[in-house]
Amino acid sequence: MKKFMTKFISLTLTAVLILAAAGCSSKDQGSPSGDGTGETVNESSEEGKIINVGVTDSLGGLNPFVIDQTEINKYAVGLMFLPLMELDKDMNFQGMLADSITTEDNMNFVVHIDEKATWSDGTPVTAEDVEYTVRRLASPVVNNTTLMLYAFEGTSEEGFVEEGAESMAGVQVIDEKTVQFTSKYPMALTTFENTYARYIHTLPKKVLEQLSEEELLTSDWFNKPDVVSGPFFVTDFDNDHYISYEANADYWKGAPKIDKLNIRIIDASQVYAGLQSGEIDITHHTMTAIPQEDYESIEALENVEAVYGSPITNQSAFIQTANITDARVRQALVYAIDRQKLVDELLKGHGEVVDGFLSSASPFFDEGITPISYDPEKAKELLAQAGWDGSQTLRFYVNSGDSTFVNGAQVLVAQWAAVGINVEVQTVDLATLMTVAGTTDYDILAVQYTYAPVDPYPDVDWLLSGEGSWTGYHSEEISEALAGTQKTSDINEIKSLYSVVDKKVQEDVPMFSVYIISAQGAVSKRISGAAPSAYGFFNEVQNWDIVQ
Repeated sequence: MKKFMTKFISLTLTAVLILAAAGCSSKDQGSPSGDGTGETVNESSEEGKIINVGVTDSLGGLNPFVIDQTEINKYAVGLMFLPLMELDKDMNFQGMLADSITTEDNMNFVVHIDEKATWSDGTPVTAEDVEYTVRRLASPVVNNTTLMLYAFEGTSEEGFVEEGAESMAGVQVIDEKTVQFTSKYPMALTTFENTYARYIHTLPKKVLEQLSEEELLTSDWFNKPDVVSGPFFVTDFDNDHYISYEANADYWKGAPKIDKLNIRIIDASQVYAGLQSGEIDITHHTMTAIPQEDYESIEALENVEAVYGSPITNQSAFIQTANITDARVRQALVYAIDRQKLVDELLKGHGEVVDGFLSSASPFFDEGITPISYDPEKAKELLAQAGWDGSQTLRFYVNSGDSTFVNGAQVLVAQWAAVGINVEVQTVDLATLMTVAGTTDYDILAVQYTYAPVDPYPDVDWLLSGEGSWTGYHSEEISEALAGTQKTSDINEIKSLYSVVDKKVQEDVPMFSVYIISAQGAVSKRISGAAPSAYGFFNEVQNWDIVQ
């Protein structure tokens, strides 16, 4: 399983981190007064009921065979072609195209398509549609590596079947509504659901099988498909500015109550003005990075309700243990800082302090792990035991795009200096930070990192995988515990295994969480049936409506 997860991180981590910092970019996207579509954007009109979602990232495209799996791409496609499953706002898996996924051995995953699921032309969505989609995604001609299909039988190490293959051993049709996936390695049900079921967007075989594999990469059909399984058809898009949709009146879960939906792509600095004017109706907790300095202003808006999400985004500090070899020094780094004060002052209380990778939003969070407290004297004691003489200067790399943490880093440096640890901040852009992360040429590296609350395994396994990882740290005890999480579906057992991991991380400190962020979202009071949430945002979009 290690090879699978190492590839997972190398393919997807940069995209995740870019999303985490999206609101700090400075795109020139014009005034928030228009969406580029020429439509009235903020009220019911002759065009019908229109809702505008404001996000701060750019679209990569709408062709599922070509795009990567960053959030805006995933959701933009998912509004037309439903994923098999999705997380709801409470981080429970909810059936979308499928109504169940089961496994008895953590190797074979049986997916049952909802009996009611139909395409917009009224024909049923079938297991053959799922099998066709996955097999074509595994084509070496399509060459899409972001779905990590090498985990399934019948694929090469790169995740490909043979060009033009008419079958794939790891994806077998059982009957019209049932398809079975077979993995090469033990895989927890939550890993299959989170890594695959949420990201496979089933496409209509009857429409696309007439296209060659080469044509799947360039067909204009994906830019304006006429057969969909989801609640909307796309009508127009500009990768840097907007995506416009119209309702699928034949949506099998019920016709949307609104007529049109626009995803408006803006700079983070424009979010407040757009909410104030009513030209943005709703934001998303992770696709919309609202600047911390705008939180109180948004809370004060009379036309908007501010909604804070679950604490899921971890401001992580990774320690390169090959350079800071003594665990007592690493512990001292944590004892020396007042993390709760950072939450109270930097985040205005909208966050939490934990030790390890898991936040309180995770079903596997161990409430019994008490975070290391602020204790400068304990830090000095540990440094003395380690023979720390204060002559070394640690290199601390920080993302310049994260203005909140740039300020926080200066607080950390001052608190470390107070106990005799000299730290020099290197503030670099995200691309440079990722380049540095691929080396061992740093001592501490800080990034915002969202460990999937329901499936932290891929990230944690890689980050603690020893030489070549961001920590350079490896523990057999942790490796055994992580491997165990993939061999059971018992929530309590998995929770106990992650507790082993977080306790060992607290002891050896290859990383520490500076704080966990509860991001702000906002929704216009004229909207019903919709609320900002990191997960499940579009699950019931057909029920969104305008009430005033």
